[in-house]
Amino acid sequence: MENKTDTGIVDDPVADTGGIQIATRKLWLADAIELISSMRFAISLLTLISIASVIGTVLKQNEPMPNYVNQFGPFWFEVFGKFSLYSVYSAWWFLLIMAFLVLSTSLCLIRNAPKMLKDMRSWRDNVREQSLRNFRHKAEWTSTHRRSQLLADMTQHLARIGYKFKVVEKEGATLIAAKQGAGNKWGYIFAHAAIVIICIGGMLDSELPIRFQQWFMGKVPFDGNGIIANIPQQHRLSLANPTFRGNTMIPEGASSNTAIIPQQTGVLIQDLPFTIKLNKFTIDFYSSGMPKLFASDVEVTDHETGKKFNSTIKVNQPLIYKGVAVYQSSFEDGGSRLKLAAFPMSGASATSFEVAGEVGGNTPLSGQGGNAYTIEWSGFRPFNVENMTRNGADVRAVNTGKSFNEKFSADLDKHLGSAAKNANNKDLKNVGPSVQYKLRDKTGQAREFHNYMQPLLVDGDYMFLAGTRDSPADAFRYLRIPADDNDSVNEWMRLRAAVANPALREAAAQRYAARALPAKLNNASQMQMQLAESAKKSLGIFAGDGKQAGFVAISKFLEQIPAADQGKAADVFMKILNGSLWDLWMLAREKDGLPALELTEKHGRFLQLSIGAMSDAYFYGAPVYLQLRGFDEVKASVLQVTRSPGKNIVYLGCLFLVIGVFAMFYIRERRCWIWLKDDGHGTNTLMALSSQRKTLDFEKEFGELKAQLGQVISNGQA
Repeated sequence: MENKTDTGIVDDPVADTGGIQIATRKLWLADAIELISSMRFAISLLTLISIASVIGTVLKQNEPMPNYVNQFGPFWFEVFGKFSLYSVYSAWWFLLIMAFLVLSTSLCLIRNAPKMLKDMRSWRDNVREQSLRNFRHKAEWTSTHRRSQLLADMTQHLARIGYKFKVVEKEGATLIAAKQGAGNKWGYIFAHAAIVIICIGGMLDSELPIRFQQWFMGKVPFDGNGIIANIPQQHRLSLANPTFRGNTMIPEGASSNTAIIPQQTGVLIQDLPFTIKLNKFTIDFYSSGMPKLFASDVEVTDHETGKKFNSTIKVNQPLIYKGVAVYQSSFEDGGSRLKLAAFPMSGASATSFEVAGEVGGNTPLSGQGGNAYTIEWSGFRPFNVENMTRNGADVRAVNTGKSFNEKFSADLDKHLGSAAKNANNKDLKNVGPSVQYKLRDKTGQAREFHNYMQPLLVDGDYMFLAGTRDSPADAFRYLRIPADDNDSVNEWMRLRAAVANPALREAAAQRYAARALPAKLNNASQMQMQLAESAKKSLGIFAGDGKQAGFVAISKFLEQIPAADQGKAADVFMKILNGSLWDLWMLAREKDGLPALELTEKHGRFLQLSIGAMSDAYFYGAPVYLQLRGFDEVKASVLQVTRSPGKNIVYLGCLFLVIGVFAMFYIRERRCWIWLKDDGHGTNTLMALSSQRKTLDFEKEFGELKAQLGQVISNGQA
């Protein structure tokens, strides 16, 4: 429908509405571009990047997920996981912020760089005399010299002090437009371009290319077990992958042509354009046993040409071939072959049996306590540097201000403490080889152990340390088994088995009573019978005839006695226990065809330490104690393999940033105008000076230029 006006023009309301909509869309787009390219938007993005960087620095990145669960708990683990805080620098939101920063800075450059370049080329020669008189920094002279003479003198002086100039003839006057430091604008352009270049280089070296392959090319992490060569293609990245950062572990004599890229839900396999064979791994140590230098002698085979060459990869001395850099990262065990002796930790037998294993493999352990176990060999170290300095306190010391139960609990904690938990220790020593393994039962439950091969000197006594922990998040707690006269665990194992033998305990109680109460005493027989019964009961409580054993069982038993009598009863109980255990030990030696030992201070100390170790052993949580007897070490080198094409781009961006910052801070733009005008008696000269930054240096420069030009005018020559 048409509406006709008196002018004959037809008004179409639909067309008008469409024009308004188009104008509105253009206005919205212009406002959006204005916002994105604004400084406040860029500063907001930089603030977010700074916050993300702080999170990435405080929170360890790319750790195994169970570590985060143990650290934060299930609830916060899920919350932090939703925001990808465990891999901040590859999170989608972090990459999105980086992309917006690139867009913002690029738009800012596109909008402002042409104006700046135009301004750098401009002489600003369209000024008028009155405009120059409105400048703050101006000076005026009157001279009898001709305008042409002063023009020549002025331009010559400006050229000498580094100004570029242009002479423009005005109506009845001459304008000299001069400038210096116009390259200051390049500082802005280079600095902003540097941000764009660095961000692009950083994104090229990030996981963004791998994320794109996961989003659009069907690549998924592999979360199972198997031979690398048999892993399907959807879990592998091709040689065309532009950037990656992975690791490969190669045992001596073995080779690898892939790298493992960890992901939150598994790993991706990156194929390499060459094969790396580890011929030899070399490691040097300081006198304390700490690693000083490690290097890998490798043979590289090019898949395309078949070319082979040898190289040595050291820390900070990588191998770079075909755009791939191979760094020496660390070292691991490559499958060392272990020989161990297994001692039962329960029952009345102390007979050991041999166990063999290979690091990284499994060994079945059947028939222990009626259960089937599997030993998972997780680590072997031929060198262990421990801090053996102690604070001088006796680990068996008892605080008399505590109850009897608290005393034994504190004592138990000390016995199961780390051999090197004193933070002030400074005595670093190599204490020899150790083996680490997990003992998994038929239900799948596992407990981890860490045993040293040789006895360690702890608080003046040599101990075999057997560490245990329930989960990787916990620290190892160490059972301390005292070394016997032959520096072995045989005597302690013999005594432990004897404590678990009721018949031998009863015989030891009888012998102890007879030894403690000579027959010549009155009523000796009845007293010996009572003492033997007490000794038998003490040994039974310590052995765990009830639900508990060791010092805990003793403390529970003594709690039944009135509090006022507990201290005295405890002293009597421990005297009977110590004495009867000595006789039990000697009976066990006789049973095995060994001579009795003389009760010396050394043997008494061994018995005292053995009692504490046996009490702790009830909490050891393993059916056997594995003692390392021999090994054939196989070293493995851990190499970090990277392809980072963005590295050179980042270097270029850093160069641009240095140039830009230097130009912005050390190059000052100055504009100078000199207006020469005839006044009937000579020439009137008006000078004005301007700069973007009004500093004390500029004030000084204006004063010097004013004085110099005044001198030129007064002399009439340059």
